[in-house]
Amino acid sequence: MKRKRKKRVKTIFVMVLFIFAFFIVLKAIRSPLEVANRLNEQDSYDNVKKYEPFLRKELAKYQLQNYTPTLLAVMQQESKGEGGDPMQASESAGLKPNAIQNPEESIRRGVKHFQRALTYGKKEKVDFATVIQAYNMGIGYIDFVKKHGGKHNEQLAKQFSLIQVHKKPDQYNCGGDKHNFRYPYCYGDFTYSTKVMENIKSITASLPASKNQTDGSF
Repeated sequence: MKRKRKKRVKTIFVMVLFIFAFFIVLKAIRSPLEVANRLNEQDSYDNVKKYEPFLRKELAKYQLQNYTPTLLAVMQQESKGEGGDPMQASESAGLKPNAIQNPEESIRRGVKHFQRALTYGKKEKVDFATVIQAYNMGIGYIDFVKKHGGKHNEQLAKQFSLIQVHKKPDQYNCGGDKHNFRYPYCYGDFTYSTKVMENIKSITASLPASKNQTDGSF
């Protein structure tokens, strides 16, 4: 009887040791992965952060330097800081997509486009999410939202997108790809404001406190 009890205790002890060892090994495996994931997340903003000084300088011309994190977040969504038109400002300037091939010119145009949307958005008393979405969908989106309560949501963005699609169905057709997540709302990206707001949070958290003066709101 005692022998059986000892054997049972020994078995339980071995199981506890095994479980303990399993969690130690699991933690050892996860720790490098977690560090790598954090580094990858941080590195994903490096391309846009290199433009931070020039972007801040351009925004200061309109006394809007507090919106630097916001415009970095917009750039991240537009291009991840890559290419000659990192703010994807060509179309807002009335040019063909990617016609601008000078990053500084792109930033100047992008800042001007944002300043117009911000000024008009404040005048029409819409929320900040509407202003962000207007960077993607144009100033007309501000008028549309004002007529529908003054606050952006993705359903309104879809409705506005469809209106533009019906005007130029051959142009705004997601390249004919019906599997595109935007289809059939192929004018702009109805999720744009949501994505930029998430970028703002991440970039704001990673910028030095002295450069982190706003969370991207009015």
